[in-house]
Amino acid sequence: MNQPLTLDEASAVVLDNDAELRAGGTDTTARRRGGVTRRASVQIPLLPSLHGIVRQADGTTRIGALTGVAELCADPGLQAGYPALTRTAGALATPQIRTAGTLGGNLLQHNRCWYYRNPHFSCYRDGGDDCPARTGVHPNAAVIDQGPCIAPHPSSIAIALLVHDAQVDVHERGTLSVADLYGDGSDPTRDHLLAPQEILTAVTLPAPLPGERAAYNRAISRAEAEWPLVEAVARVTVSDDVVTAVAVAAGGIAHTPLRLPEVEDALLGRRPTPEILLSAATAATERCSPLPQTRYKVELLRDTVLDVLEKAIGNAPVR
Repeated sequence: MNQPLTLDEASAVVLDNDAELRAGGTDTTARRRGGVTRRASVQIPLLPSLHGIVRQADGTTRIGALTGVAELCADPGLQAGYPALTRTAGALATPQIRTAGTLGGNLLQHNRCWYYRNPHFSCYRDGGDDCPARTGVHPNAAVIDQGPCIAPHPSSIAIALLVHDAQVDVHERGTLSVADLYGDGSDPTRDHLLAPQEILTAVTLPAPLPGERAAYNRAISRAEAEWPLVEAVARVTVSDDVVTAVAVAAGGIAHTPLRLPEVEDALLGRRPTPEILLSAATAATERCSPLPQTRYKVELLRDTVLDVLEKAIGNAPVR
């Protein structure tokens, strides 16, 4: 199979050969090595338009989908204007994986469910007719039940893009919100809503808010290099000791990355006292319907959200 030179060629090769697209390869390689997939992989063409960070005249920022995660973390402009994104990206995985992994690959990776990743089991995600995790071992599973599959979505960058109200560009399809990229989580056969041949080309971030503050935290089972049990990111602006803008999202809790409007509503227009922050963090648990082994995530979600709210409110403005 020849290496495609254009996006149209790459899409056609995927369709004609029942193959899958490959970016940095951190997820694709792991799935092939574990026997989860034996489909051919098609490298996305290394086009200049798919790389780099561009500040545009209208104040927005465009990031090519093949831009490395490590590049996101290190970019001074992103650090200043989009701290929720850079702090989230800088906390994921290891330096080696951040160097190899790409923005688009992180958004479109497959879930990490033990049953899906084990070729000896069958589930909705690989063509089966049930979710063995529901009646099996599921301490890492969802605590907000969106449908048949209880595997949490693994993209940390997605929750940062949710709080930044970002959009994604898809070749031959157009622009989607990040929320629309994932849908409502009710389709157990998919981790996102792009077809196999559709290529995510870029992410566009709206202009940053003056004086915005941000914090990210992940609760993990070891010191580093671990998938989060629960993660949260907050983006806040405060004026005259009143919250004037707030966006909060969480991961590790549902089949899709989730924005938390109930937390935002509890904070917006109020003085961020300790009591208000705790009340807002508690609101994050309103949608929880835990499984037997995920009950601990209810309290963990509340505490992780409270942590990022306290840090974001207490941080000095970054602009």
